[in-house]
Amino acid sequence: MAKSGVFERDPVMVAKAMELKKELQRLVKAIVEEDDVNLDSMEQMLSALKELKLKKKSVSNLKVNCNNNISNQEMVLEEFKCPLSKELMRDPVIIATGETYDRPFIQRWLKAGNRTCPQTQQVLSHTNLTPNHLIRKMISQWCKNHGVKSPNSVQYTNEEGLTEADRGHFLSLLNKMSSTSSEQKKAAKELRLLTKRMPSFRALFGESLDAIPQLLSPLSQTKCETETEEVHLDLQEDLITTLLNLSIHDNNKKLVAETPTVIPLLINTLKSGTIETRSNSAATLFTLSALDSNKAIIGKSGALKPLIELLDEGHPLAMKDVASAIFNLCILHENKARAVRDGGVQVILKKIVSRVHVDELLSILAMLSTNQRAVEEMGELGAVPCLLSIIRETSCARNKENCIAILHTICFSGRSKWKAMREEESTYRTISQLAQNGTSRAKRKASGILDRLNRAVNLTHTA
Repeated sequence: MAKSGVFERDPVMVAKAMELKKELQRLVKAIVEEDDVNLDSMEQMLSALKELKLKKKSVSNLKVNCNNNISNQEMVLEEFKCPLSKELMRDPVIIATGETYDRPFIQRWLKAGNRTCPQTQQVLSHTNLTPNHLIRKMISQWCKNHGVKSPNSVQYTNEEGLTEADRGHFLSLLNKMSSTSSEQKKAAKELRLLTKRMPSFRALFGESLDAIPQLLSPLSQTKCETETEEVHLDLQEDLITTLLNLSIHDNNKKLVAETPTVIPLLINTLKSGTIETRSNSAATLFTLSALDSNKAIIGKSGALKPLIELLDEGHPLAMKDVASAIFNLCILHENKARAVRDGGVQVILKKIVSRVHVDELLSILAMLSTNQRAVEEMGELGAVPCLLSIIRETSCARNKENCIAILHTICFSGRSKWKAMREEESTYRTISQLAQNGTSRAKRKASGILDRLNRAVNLTHTA
């Protein structure tokens, strides 16, 4: 008969019991054969066997169910273990499929991007986590019956430093988003502060598909006639800033961008609201565009045009965030065409000529120079003398490199600007100096331009 149970699986106890049994068998045989027998030794061995028997019974009793709802004694401890951690659950929660897990371990599973049940592999219809009060009560009772310290779920803190009380407060604040205007305003202000100071609160938005729509619901509601413009703008600013804060959390980026109301709302707020709201909308688009899939979503949604318009306005508070968002989005090839179509080249060149945020805008212009229409516009809008003047003026190697890279593209796209480049070279030797003293990339581009211009001159003389 196969051995089973905790006692039988302990090799030390099994070996000790077998050794005692063999010794007893030898003594019994000696008694039958009337050999000299040490009765004291027999008594000691019987006592030892009795002690082992008691230990076996004690271990078996640990499996006894402390609640009549579960009759199978062998399954009690398994019912109380998290399927992921294989340890006694401290904060059991139920997921969409009805399976129960310990909260921190299923959270880690979900935050890794999984949207299936670890046990059944079913796709989850939502990621809400519902406390399993029955299992928690049973675990508490089991711990009490067996002298084990019961984990306190209210004080229990997960790996991100959140308590059940924190989570309850978070849900309460979200519920207030559908309350009165004054309650919305207070809750929005608090959520803005919490998501700024506590990264753990940013992560909470990833636990439910409804959290972000709940947060933004006041901005999609019709404004009450009694509500003042000032209150509305304050609420808008707090909610958009909260959206920026939670978008910083890497695990939220995909969820935020794919929430249907988010990108259209950000596009609208690029056009209206306080300058801080508009700037934070641009910053949110920049943060979200870290993912290539989000770059595509944002570009297709028409965000580049209002970003370019805000760049054109030139407000100092918004410029850096807007430029960063445009740059990130234009890494995607199709977004370059959108930026050119929406007037990006003209606006960027105008700012560069005025020497506004030259570093950031030159990087964008260099990226756009791979688009043929953009190169044509640069030539038409006087980019060549502007770029050459920057090379002469600046001490920034990166800016020189971007300028000569753009000029290289213009030079090789047609002959119309060769004359201007030759004149520059005759007067200042700008390109030659860069070919000697620039970065490796700048030297290569400058040398390429000089070779092209020299070949053109030689061909003319030969003809």
